[in-house]
Amino acid sequence: MKSIFEQLGGTYHEENGYLVPDLRLPTEEEQTIGTWGQRHLDYLKQYSKATYTNLLTSGRLNAYLADIDRQAQERFERLIEGMKQAQGITERLKEDNALEWTGRLGNIRVYAREIVNEEIIYI
Repeated sequence: MKSIFEQLGGTYHEENGYLVPDLRLPTEEEQTIGTWGQRHLDYLKQYSKATYTNLLTSGRLNAYLADIDRQAQERFERLIEGMKQAQGITERLKEDNALEWTGRLGNIRVYAREIVNEEIIYI
């Protein structure tokens, strides 16, 4: 009589005289995960373990993180461009006063990063 595991297509292999189930995660296409995706992965592992486990065991974790990474990067870039325009930070300012341009752009990047973290990464 077959076990339920075997009836569902499961197989075993022998280790030291014991039959051990062959358990493998589904294969998943490798995709590069950037900083945003890595941050979200850390968040899932720490605060949303059920979601992390479901994505991992279904073979969708990598694709999910790559999508989060892409969305976050696009949002970050749009925020920066919008804030630069709203504050009048131009290439002319960069030529006239590089130090001021660098400082103001740095502030915008920090603020944009906080928004992306709040809207996409840490949810």
